[in-house]
Amino acid sequence: MWRRTYLLLVLIRLWFALSPSYLHPDENFQGPEVIAGQIFSYPVRKTWEFTSEHPIRSVFPLWPVYGLPMLLLRWLWIGHGQDREIPPIAVFWTLRVLMFLTSFVLEDWALHELIPSPRHRRIAVLLVASSYVTWTYQTHTFSNSVETLVVAWSLVLIQRIVDTQQQSSLMSSTVLGIVAVFGVFNRITFPAFLLIPGLRLIPHFSNKLSSLAALGSAAFITTIVAIGLDTAFYSSEPLTWADLVGNPIITPLNFFLYNSDATNLAQHGIHPLYQHIAANLPQLLGPATVLLFTKPHLSLRLYSAISGLVVLSLFPHQEARFLLPTVPLILSSVELPKNKTLLRTWAGAWILFNLVFGVLMGIYHQGGVVPGQVFMSNQPDATNAIWWKTYTPPIWLLNGKNEVLQTKDVMGLKGAVLLEQLTDLATCDTPADRRSREYLKESNGTYLIAPASAVWLDPYLQNKGLQGLRFREVWRYSKHLNLDDLDFGDDGVWNTLSRVVGRRGLVAWRVTKTCPEQ
Repeated sequence: MWRRTYLLLVLIRLWFALSPSYLHPDENFQGPEVIAGQIFSYPVRKTWEFTSEHPIRSVFPLWPVYGLPMLLLRWLWIGHGQDREIPPIAVFWTLRVLMFLTSFVLEDWALHELIPSPRHRRIAVLLVASSYVTWTYQTHTFSNSVETLVVAWSLVLIQRIVDTQQQSSLMSSTVLGIVAVFGVFNRITFPAFLLIPGLRLIPHFSNKLSSLAALGSAAFITTIVAIGLDTAFYSSEPLTWADLVGNPIITPLNFFLYNSDATNLAQHGIHPLYQHIAANLPQLLGPATVLLFTKPHLSLRLYSAISGLVVLSLFPHQEARFLLPTVPLILSSVELPKNKTLLRTWAGAWILFNLVFGVLMGIYHQGGVVPGQVFMSNQPDATNAIWWKTYTPPIWLLNGKNEVLQTKDVMGLKGAVLLEQLTDLATCDTPADRRSREYLKESNGTYLIAPASAVWLDPYLQNKGLQGLRFREVWRYSKHLNLDDLDFGDDGVWNTLSRVVGRRGLVAWRVTKTCPEQ
């Protein structure tokens, strides 16, 4: 029975992986977009993390995670006689499938190794596989999703090293050295999850110095390679030994120094120290949060989650996705209620919680942004696109269209200012605009992409005459919710939900204006 249930949950995970929800801009801008610009001819947008004087993002973990699959895909594409560039949406879905496979194989495999009891293992695997976090966040290209796998396998390697029945731990120590450096360059928060589990290595290394030497050597060599790749990437000139020795780019150090400055963190949002434990963890775990405090199963996994949670809570900028590595660790370290009534009640709450958040985050959350960019890439007349009240769209999905298409992200712009910008950018209204698809033959076109729930636009959308701005709806995607548009304070709970949920969807309008006769 549990095998069939697990297979069903794997298929659900794949289904969510192939849904175009957009959980956070970082899933594109901190990884795939940067590497896609290196491998393909797609024009891309590099965020401040890659363009500042002291860059804080390393490309070292990006190449094996995203670069190698892209290179393989390009090789297969060329091998099939394709002359033109691979459509970026094909690369996008390839990476989604890759993240699904790494989650399915590596995450579940790690749980099998970490949990010795077959009965406990089955329950843990089913809990992790039925979590909406596994369905959504783990199948998206977040550095936090990669960190989850690195933490899990670091624990596996630590367990292998200290296993008294294992004759030699040299190989595991070597791999741990490589994985640990990879984890640090992926996210500087990674060591927080190994503070307590790492203590188990001290007695072992004190007795087996060869294992310590293997770990140290592997870590040192991997660090040199990582620094070399980053220095080469961020240098305008070819890399030399003088640059590597005299002016190395050490991104984890830059990341740490940046986040040590409260002024910098204030730009991204300051949260109370209890944000993770009081809000973010329950948001990820739902009913399992109760089990964490009432029926915990003490284990190396739980200690890892606790150490990570405590350290991350010391930083004032706290987002829920920072806790992704704790989810499989905690879900595999709780015991289900033994009372049948309580068990049924808890199981019902668990299923309902994950279905609701799975559909919300895995399908509807900013779900129209990616399809919207694909639509814009196929509009031959588009020269200006204004995205209002949405997440920043991934530029690389425009398939080279951004050589002529100027994309502006004005998420929080006031409506009056938006109208001013549209008035400046809108092309003149012509009879061709009023006939079906004739506008595509024009050389210029301005588009507004905004949620259907943006009721502020309603009075202007009805203008069918020749005065002022004219909005023509040319595209709509219904599976889109904009949670950043919730305004309970001004509109009330019911009116807000009726607007955001009842009028869900993302719409593209072609905007024209009345021009005086020449």
